[in-house]
Amino acid sequence: MTEHHTDAVVERFPPTNGRFSGILGLVTATVVFVLALVAGDTGRPAGVAIGAVLGAILCWAALLRPAVWVTHHDLVLRGMFHTDLLPLAAIDRVVVTQVLAVGVGGKRYVSPTVGYSARQTVMVRRLSRLHDPQSQVPETPPVRIKNSPQMFVEERIRLLAQDSREQRRIAKDSPEQEALAAGVRRTYAWPEIAAAAVCVVAFAVWLVR
Repeated sequence: MTEHHTDAVVERFPPTNGRFSGILGLVTATVVFVLALVAGDTGRPAGVAIGAVLGAILCWAALLRPAVWVTHHDLVLRGMFHTDLLPLAAIDRVVVTQVLAVGVGGKRYVSPTVGYSARQTVMVRRLSRLHDPQSQVPETPPVRIKNSPQMFVEERIRLLAQDSREQRRIAKDSPEQEALAAGVRRTYAWPEIAAAAVCVVAFAVWLVR
């Protein structure tokens, strides 16, 4: 029997936010950078070029880098400058609003990769009022759109967490599950952090020269 790698991707969830804006931002930053280089001047074009590179890094980090996937034992939330690995069996709450929010050991971890748009949220509020005009609609009601990709992600993560608990024979809200919450790990995106820091320093030097 072949032993599987625990960090291998088992399932990856497609993003519902930010990809088009991120690609557009990268294209725009690239065009601005090229035009600044063509100018061949160390004055204003140099500052514009540095700003374009910083903008490209931030577009990548904020809009294209975030991702959500599952390994054999963890839910992985890759964010702007860090990645959280959450033990599946330790997950006690999953909800998708404008972001994906996962509860583990009393802490809340979020990812902008999966979420309802502002337009979808407004639509759900209006439908709630039409369905029951006398009801008091919360300021930020839970968003539920049947058969939507967001609902699929929410239910799928909840099911995977339940399966992981059953395999480990751990009950929800038990001391064993709470102990697993200590296994949450966070790693940092040092290449992106370093690149952004270099650009900020370079821009500051250009300003004061």
